[in-house]
Amino acid sequence: MQISRDWATPLTIGAFILMACTGLLMFFHADTGLNKEAHEWLGWALVAGVAAHVIANWMAFSRHLKRPGALVIIGAFVLMLSASFFIQEEGEGGNPMRKASEAVLQAPLSAVAPLAHRSPDALLAQLQQAGFKVNSTEQTLISITGPERDAQFKALSLIFR
Repeated sequence: MQISRDWATPLTIGAFILMACTGLLMFFHADTGLNKEAHEWLGWALVAGVAAHVIANWMAFSRHLKRPGALVIIGAFVLMLSASFFIQEEGEGGNPMRKASEAVLQAPLSAVAPLAHRSPDALLAQLQQAGFKVNSTEQTLISITGPERDAQFKALSLIFR
């Protein structure tokens, strides 16, 4: 199967326009409606379009990989991507939702219960019923769930239904 530039290039351009616009809107906190969801889900169209575009234009693409300047630019972006997995946010900035989640996870059940409009004993029973090992309402959520994100999300979902 040969990939045609007649559709690969327009797909790439259209998906890029969508990603650029929704990305800028989110960056400046001006997104509305389904902008964020469109950015996340329709981003796959950009991935598909770029893959098809690269395949359709493989000869030209491979020439770029032979140029030192191009390799430096590509390498810089790969390095930034790698760093984004390891560098932690600190200080005043950062994701407030992540900070709020971490604060709730570090708090004992007795402090989390009022946020969920429940009694500490009700939360203890609910978590025990869901299979978590809870001995006291003074245990922190992180000590109940452990470091696994799936367990943390499960507990938070149970508490804040």
